[in-house]
Amino acid sequence: MLQKILRGAKAVTAGLAAGATAFATAIQDNDVTGAEWVTVAVAAILAGIAVWSVPNKAPDAAAQD
Repeated sequence: MLQKILRGAKAVTAGLAAGATAFATAIQDNDVTGAEWVTVAVAAILAGIAVWSVPNKAPDAAAQD
């Protein structure tokens, strides 16, 4: 159960980080256009999906080099 929660938490965190980064770039001119909002949303969604699709390593697994 904890693994599913952690998997979701890392995906949400990645999505928020990507969205915040895209927003910080978009707000540089003190005006966020519709296209920039779309970019923020797409960045957040794609980052969350990308992180969600990678499974967590089992705690007892050997280090992966």
